[in-house]
Amino acid sequence: MTWTGVFPAVTTKLGADGSLDVPATQHSIDRVIENGVSGVIVLPMLGENASLSQPERDAVLSAAKDAVAGRVPLLSGLAECSSNDAIAAARRYKSLGAEGLMVFPSLAYRTDRRETVAWYKDVASASDLPIMIYNNPIAYGVDVDVATLEQLADVETIVCIKEESGDIRRVTDLYNAFGDRFSVFCGVDDLILESLALGATGWVSGMTNVWPAECVRIFNAGRAGDIEGVRALYRLLTPAFHLDTDVKLVQYIKLAEYLVYGAPDGVRAPRLQIEGEERTRVEAVIRKTVADLEQFS
Repeated sequence: MTWTGVFPAVTTKLGADGSLDVPATQHSIDRVIENGVSGVIVLPMLGENASLSQPERDAVLSAAKDAVAGRVPLLSGLAECSSNDAIAAARRYKSLGAEGLMVFPSLAYRTDRRETVAWYKDVASASDLPIMIYNNPIAYGVDVDVATLEQLADVETIVCIKEESGDIRRVTDLYNAFGDRFSVFCGVDDLILESLALGATGWVSGMTNVWPAECVRIFNAGRAGDIEGVRALYRLLTPAFHLDTDVKLVQYIKLAEYLVYGAPDGVRAPRLQIEGEERTRVEAVIRKTVADLEQFS
């Protein structure tokens, strides 16, 4: 697997009643691949991993394997509470065809540094799949920082970190500490161009579900150093990219998918679809982005 490019965190398509819509999920995967992404991640937080049953997770991963059909690498999110469950999930997802894992910290408990190191070493021991560490201290209260990664640098299968601390300086700190030991992926849409300027190698993106061709264009140009060439496009998309950083990013991105290409926008409780002023505000951002893109050259 080449750890570079745009890897959308794919939403899990659900009906209005919260039921799993496998064909729509497969269609969305095919759509992003046809528009040039470099990999696909199913069962991320954006895919409502923690709200799905294990049989549903298995069904999503198996369906994704069929939809991807070997065109790009397929990663699975791994989000569990206990170490034993995380180990079992790593083995299970490999058997279902995952080619890599994006591993969350424990969902049950805010681990300290020693416990965080043990957690990731336990998961790494379960299979030979390459691992991307999901580092989102804002959401999960656990920061896999430089000092933590120093204790994981000898684990060969831990190869990438999804950097979502919100501190753009972290990208440079990681390279200063480790050189090219870890691939560094930007984990928030509204910091991608800044992250690429500092050397990030990839992008785990939410809004690529909605505008895959445009996001691939931004990534490729930024990676090549042509910041000027895509600055205007990045500015145009940034109001929509800001929706990726909100606690309701699942609802917001699914609504954007619905408005842009008609994907089902159902969510699984306790999430509820947005309504009233909030929906009006988010729809306005999305519709303006659509209109602006139609005029963009």
